[in-house]
Amino acid sequence: MSREPMERPEAVIPPYLRGLTYDGVKGLCITRIDTPPAGEVLTIECGEEDQSQEQLLEDAGKQFHAYTHKHQSYPAAVRLSTGAVFGLGVDYQEASAAAGCSILPQVKGSTSRSDVVRNKIALVTGGAQGFGEGMVRGLAAEGAFVFIADMNLTGATALAETLNAENGRTTALAVEVNVTDESSVEKMLYEVTQLTGGLDIFISNAGVLRAGSVKEMTLRDFNFVTSVDYVGFFICTKHTSRVMALQHQGSSDYRADIIAISSKSGLEGSNKNGAYSGAKFGTIGLTQSFALELVTDGIKVNAICPGNFLDGPLWSDPEKGLFVQYLQTGKVPGAETLADVRRFYEAKVPLGRGCTTDDVMKALLYCIEQHYETGQAIPVTGGQVMLN
Repeated sequence: MSREPMERPEAVIPPYLRGLTYDGVKGLCITRIDTPPAGEVLTIECGEEDQSQEQLLEDAGKQFHAYTHKHQSYPAAVRLSTGAVFGLGVDYQEASAAAGCSILPQVKGSTSRSDVVRNKIALVTGGAQGFGEGMVRGLAAEGAFVFIADMNLTGATALAETLNAENGRTTALAVEVNVTDESSVEKMLYEVTQLTGGLDIFISNAGVLRAGSVKEMTLRDFNFVTSVDYVGFFICTKHTSRVMALQHQGSSDYRADIIAISSKSGLEGSNKNGAYSGAKFGTIGLTQSFALELVTDGIKVNAICPGNFLDGPLWSDPEKGLFVQYLQTGKVPGAETLADVRRFYEAKVPLGRGCTTDDVMKALLYCIEQHYETGQAIPVTGGQVMLN
C-alpha cells in the first residue's frame, strides 16, 4: 500500500533532520532542490515501502550522524533514495544554493534577546492583510523566514515579493490555504516540508467576524465564523503539530511554538457578537488542552488576545468593516456616524486607543522567548480587559 503524501520519506525525513541539526535554538533550513549540487551530498537509503516510520527515521538518523561524525560538518545536500534532493543551510537562501552549510554541527545558536526569531521558520495564516500582514512584516524584520498563508494567494504573493525586494533575499514565501479544509491544510504543510523542512513557529491568525443579534443571526453566518475561527485552529494545529513532533524526534530538546490569535472577546462576552466571542472563547479552551498534550513533543501552545485593531480592515473596511456593521445593527447606542462608533470604542480603553500590530508583536516575541510558559491567554487590550 502506497503512503499518503505526509507519510512519504520526502515529507517526514526533512523535519526529522531539522531536529537532528538543532543547535539549542532552531534547526537548519532544508529545501527541496531540482538539481543535485557539486558539493558533498549524503545519500540516505529509505528502505522498503512497508517500512514503519519509526524505522525509517531511525535508519535516516544513523546515516546522517555517520556522515557528520566523519566529516565534522553538515552535507551540502541530502539525496533520498526515492529521488528527492534537499539542500541544507542556516537560512532559505543558503539551503537553496546547496553550496555548503556555513555552520558546523557543534556550533550553538544565539540566545540573545535580539535573535529570538532570527532564521527561525514561521507561518502565519491570514497573513496577507490586517493583523496577519503586520505580524508577517514584524517577523521578517526580526530575521525570521515567514510563510504567508492565505486564501488570497495574489495578496500573499505580492506581500512576499515586497518583503523579498526590501530585504534583498528570499525572506518570505506565499502558500495558499483554506483553514477550514483539512486537505488544503495538509497540502500547505507538505509544501512547508519541501521548502524549509519544517517550521518553528505557527501563528493561527486567520479569522472572520459576523456581528448580529442571536435572535436574528442565520445559522449559516454562525457556522461560517465558527468554522474559520475555531475549527480552523483545530485543523491547523492537528497537522502542524505532527511536523513539529518529527523535529522533536530528532532532538528531545527541540522547542516549537503554536500561537493562536484570539481576542479580548475570548476573555469576556461581546454584545451582539456571540458567534465570534464564542469561537474565541473556544480557541482558548483548545489552547489550554493542546498545551497539556503537546508539551511532550516540545511544543508550547499559547494565545494572544488583542484589543480592537481599529485601523485594520476588520474594523475600517468601508463596506464590511465592524464600524459599518455595528452602526447598522445599532450595537452602539445613539451612534449616527462611523466616527461616533470609533469614539465609543476608544473611550472603553484606559490607554485611550486601539490595539496595534506593534503591541501584538511584543506579546508574540514574549511567547516565543519565554520557555517556561504554555497554555496561557495573554491580553493586549490597553487595560480594557484585565485578568482576575
